[in-house]
Amino acid sequence: MLKSALQGRLCIAGIAPADVVLSEHDVVQPDVFVVCDEQKITEQIIRGAPDLVLEVSSPVTAKKDRWEKKRLYESYGVREYILIDPDGQYAERFLLESDGRFDRGEVFAADELLVLRSLEEVEIPLREVFELPRRA
Repeated sequence: MLKSALQGRLCIAGIAPADVVLSEHDVVQPDVFVVCDEQKITEQIIRGAPDLVLEVSSPVTAKKDRWEKKRLYESYGVREYILIDPDGQYAERFLLESDGRFDRGEVFAADELLVLRSLEEVEIPLREVFELPRRA
């Protein structure tokens, strides 16, 4: 969905496994990410914070995604961080505020439209993400 939404833009969408080098000591492989600064894009890696990161949580990764990765992405200036919970069928979004910290977050149900704030005019119907049947 993101790749088609980004057609004609200077942004690229990537998926794991792809190294995102935040610093000499911090290298991550987000499940899904979008980078709009072409200077951060190399053939092998992304060097610097993506504009958007989505992590798909599981019972095994939930704690790390919610605490460790969230803190890390916040400290490096990721503009928008979204946790997708396939079991609970919801998404939770955190936006970077002017003080450099993520906001308290906003939860979106599976039947809602998620409008990405870091990418103009990109909307994600969560119904499609969670593969729910269309309404009659």
